Amino acid sequence: MVNQLKLLILNASSAERGTIRATLEKLNVFEFIEVSDSQQALKILKKQAVNIIITGLDVGKIDGWRFSRMIRSGLLNTPKNTPILLIPPIYCERIAETTARSYGIDAVLPFERQDMLPQVLASVLANHLEKSSRLNLLLLEPTNTKANEISKPLLLNFSITHVTSSQAALNAYNQQQFAIVLLDATAARAEESSVLVSEILQHNPMQAIVTIIDSDDADYAEQLLLSGVTDFIRAPYDPPFLNKVCDHAARREDFMVSYAEFANKVEQLSISEVRYRDLFSAHQRILLHLNTVVLELDQQGLIRFINPAWEALSGFGVKSTLQQQLTNFCIAECQVKLQATIDDILCGGEYKQQVEIRLQHKNGSQIWVECRLQLIQNSHNNATITATIDNIHERKQAELQLRHLALHDTLTGLHNRYYFDQQLNRICQPQHTHSDIEHALIYIDLDHFKIINDSKGHQQGDIVLKEVAQLFITNISTEHLVFRVGGDEFAVILKHTNLLDAHLIAEGICNAIEQNQFKSEEQIYSISCSIGLTQITEKNCDPSECLKQADIALYIAKNLGRNLVHCYAKQDAHNNTLQTGLEWGHGIRQALQQDSIELHYQPIWDFRRNEVAYFEVLLRLKINDELVFPNQFIPSLEMLNDTFLMDQCVIRNTIANVALYPELNQVAINLSAQSFLDERLVPLIESNLAKYQVLPTQIIFEITESASINNLAATRKMIEKLNILGCHFSIDDFGTGFSTFNYLKQLPAQHVKIDGSFVCDMLNDPIDLALVKAINDISHSLDKRSVAEYVETEEVFFALKEIGVDYGQGYFIARPMPIKGVKSELEKILKNKTFYQQLPSKK
Repeated sequence: MVNQLKLLILNASSAERGTIRATLEKLNVFEFIEVSDSQQALKILKKQAVNIIITGLDVGKIDGWRFSRMIRSGLLNTPKNTPILLIPPIYCERIAETTARSYGIDAVLPFERQDMLPQVLASVLANHLEKSSRLNLLLLEPTNTKANEISKPLLLNFSITHVTSSQAALNAYNQQQFAIVLLDATAARAEESSVLVSEILQHNPMQAIVTIIDSDDADYAEQLLLSGVTDFIRAPYDPPFLNKVCDHAARREDFMVSYAEFANKVEQLSISEVRYRDLFSAHQRILLHLNTVVLELDQQGLIRFINPAWEALSGFGVKSTLQQQLTNFCIAECQVKLQATIDDILCGGEYKQQVEIRLQHKNGSQIWVECRLQLIQNSHNNATITATIDNIHERKQAELQLRHLALHDTLTGLHNRYYFDQQLNRICQPQHTHSDIEHALIYIDLDHFKIINDSKGHQQGDIVLKEVAQLFITNISTEHLVFRVGGDEFAVILKHTNLLDAHLIAEGICNAIEQNQFKSEEQIYSISCSIGLTQITEKNCDPSECLKQADIALYIAKNLGRNLVHCYAKQDAHNNTLQTGLEWGHGIRQALQQDSIELHYQPIWDFRRNEVAYFEVLLRLKINDELVFPNQFIPSLEMLNDTFLMDQCVIRNTIANVALYPELNQVAINLSAQSFLDERLVPLIESNLAKYQVLPTQIIFEITESASINNLAATRKMIEKLNILGCHFSIDDFGTGFSTFNYLKQLPAQHVKIDGSFVCDMLNDPIDLALVKAINDISHSLDKRSVAEYVETEEVFFALKEIGVDYGQGYFIARPMPIKGVKSELEKILKNKTFYQQLPSKK
């Protein structure tokens, strides 16, 4: 059985609540909570979460719109993205949908369309997304101060993305949908704004655009409107007026369509009034010819009366049906169920019962019907049964669709992760794992699938996933179960299959994928997969342990070269290390997703100015109330290819701290090689800088020499993008690769960090000293600043100062510290500033 979903029905009318419940309770997937007043509903939601909400409009002092706003506020115990379906008494499509978007409502359904309720809920559950009632606004304003002034009155109604250049505006526009674009079209920027307006309208002719002008020339204002601009406002202006202009412009299209639809509704009502009498007469004639089948059974269960609707439903004539058993017209598997219900009624059971069965149509098709039976006794105490039969085929199809969506992946049509967990638990139960019964679990991961997504786009990646799913269906017998359990991860439960046969099936999957040719536009390419295999037996039947074993076997297959099958074995030397790494990696991923981190900051000393120049940010995870250092968790993240999640977390929190703490004048953030070449990196940085109003020059990004030299062209391109954005860049651990100094010339970085392995022993090793001097001299000749790591002693500190190194970092200067200790540490360093100024010769 599928676990039931909690469904809250909020409606002032008990009859309407009953109708909604009756429509859905046959699906057997919901646990119902019924309330009549919005305040009562809020009281419940403050204490517990639900999975979906159906609400009316007039539901108490807090109407359905504002009730939805409370859900989306995140102040209740139920998640703020809980799906909401509104059922209004009066429905005008665009007006309802426009208002629904403003209040974060997922779908609107008029009450008279109750038959569509299962399909609408299936669609809402399949497309469950977080809602926001604020409209997206793109603001182009080069000056941050002015942008802040413009943004303040708009923040209540708009989610603002601020950019400082036309190119950045186009980049943001191509990556996200905006309800409105607001830009400066004053005389100084008239030509640039005109070009930008033209390029945006080429992408979307209906885009709402508002311009700020400083001209009183009516011709110029007219020219803006003719070019496609929605509205304009003259500077200087009142902030509330700007908010009003932007709100009207953003919703202009909705208003225009809504008014047109409203006018159409009025016209339709007028026509309906003219035709009322004809429609009334037609309805009366329809009521005389019911679609519902009405019949009567005698004490032997034979049909002795049936109305003409039976022939339309079943294809059988009324005369040929009389004096037959009703069960004769059911499919075989429903005959016993119906006969048992009739016998129970006649033998003194519940006198009124209903049952859902499938009839066999005369043409051979099957029809789902609902049969309501009731015992009737006449004055002579003779018992008969009356019954009504209604066609519920469409409703059952909707129910099956909803069940299918609950248990299947919408992209590939395979079973989903939820159903996988259910079936794995089921097949591991004792009754399925006797001593002579064995099953197998295989876990499949497509090799290098991310390359397809990154190079060809997610649309092409989806096509490949559907082709792979079809290969599984073709090559795996229907007695087995195939699942999509993640992005490019699949699983198969092989029922009643020994280990050898399971291995052969897995090998067949590998070969089928490797030999298949995947087409992308005019290019044909191949992919492969890695497979982990484990056995399910009476002695090995713990679901979590079996899944862990298959996961370990999969990663061993990848480490052994990919495109192969690896069968789990306890004696495998890789298991303990890999198992620990995977378990640790999943815990780390969860900590990052929950922002369970602590950032420490280590000062970087400026030898020339004798002051702290900037800080390097260092990540610590908080797991089980203990701090975990990078060397403990980065290898596990690299194993799971999840270092971008780590960098995303560090970037977001560091920029937020720079905005909150003025003492963080400038910070350096280390980037992993995987994240550095990720196409999501620059938009992530840009959006966070805009969100927290931090200057790009306050951020320095670092990447190790070895990571940058592996792909020099891509590294250079990425550094240039960051420099254009305004951020600085540093080559970390320089000297470890040491193949050539020439590549430094090709990278537009501002800083070069001398690897600490040379610095810490340079006073004892003349080669290390020579390398430190050489890196420092080359850096200066290329107009770059040198930074020395591992400054652990006073002697090394003053030696670096005498050599002419620009910056130093190490425990002698200051240890890394949480943000709350930075200010006091700076004060301490300031008191000892005279000590750092002296040279050894002056001591």
